[in-house]
Amino acid sequence: GALTHPEHPEPSSMAAMAALPPGPLSPPGGGAADAAGPEGAEGLFVLLGAGLAAASHPLLYVKLLVQVGHEPLPPTIGRNVLGRKVLYLPGFFTYARHIVEVDGKRGLFRGLTPRLISSTLSTITRGSVKKAFPLEDMEHVSNKDDVKTSLRKVVRETSHEMMMQCVSRVVSHPLHGESCLFSFLGSGVFSAIGRIFKEEGILGFFVGLVPHVLGDVIFLWCCNLLAHFINTYAVDDNVSEVPEAGLGVCTNFREAAAFLCFQIAVSMLTYPFLLVGDLMAVNNCGLRAGLPPYAPAFASWIHCWRYLSAQGQLFRGSSLLFRRAPIPASFPMD
Repeated sequence: GALTHPEHPEPSSMAAMAALPPGPLSPPGGGAADAAGPEGAEGLFVLLGAGLAAASHPLLYVKLLVQVGHEPLPPTIGRNVLGRKVLYLPGFFTYARHIVEVDGKRGLFRGLTPRLISSTLSTITRGSVKKAFPLEDMEHVSNKDDVKTSLRKVVRETSHEMMMQCVSRVVSHPLHGESCLFSFLGSGVFSAIGRIFKEEGILGFFVGLVPHVLGDVIFLWCCNLLAHFINTYAVDDNVSEVPEAGLGVCTNFREAAAFLCFQIAVSMLTYPFLLVGDLMAVNNCGLRAGLPPYAPAFASWIHCWRYLSAQGQLFRGSSLLFRRAPIPASFPMD
């Protein structure tokens, strides 16, 4: 089971948790929330984003530890659906219980402060960008449009959303990297900031940005285009006629189920970008988890990608429930 990024336009982790809504994400102050006023709507989005970040943080913390290869507990023998014995690494609940036993319940919330700041910056930035570059004449996709017209509207809306997402990611990324590092240091926000600046300078706050942005962009375009084609070709207009239906509005269960399946598939497709970005944030920064022999000192994110690909580890941490481990040749299974 995949668990994704509440960050993949974060789009996080159980692969569907990070999934975007079917259509372009509605930035703060947009849509029905306008009735409450832009400022009230933005405040509501900030609170909701912070709440989601806090609630999902233990999951993301465990996921980060798995991503860097930290396995404090031995694998156990279990059986697969065919009844064969296989080795399973501890799942999320077992891993989280171990953290509580070692560090207490507060241990599950290491790195939460910079993550909350990052979430708030991301939400405010999206709202600010939308106000600075509004699409006042944007026409939502309607099932009355012809194929070319509807596709043109989808491309325009998605391009606007991509711009907001990229700017938001650039602004909030330094705090994301700091959250990753703070998860290991656990000594304070300013200690993490000082450690990053001392080890890598100002550019150290943007390590891992490129793969994260690429993952966001690919995820956004794939999901929005898939939603468009599902609405256009997979839905019977005689059954689901909805005047002025906006992009991504699922008008029946079949459409919603189909899009959900595609969305999970896309989140898995783009997961390696998230993994590489997170690994680069802690790589070669003075911590044991990011230094040999635990991890090579990667020269670039492409080097990291190639290394993980050669090791068959590009999806490490994508599932936190059923984690099958490689079987060592010397391990007795009987």
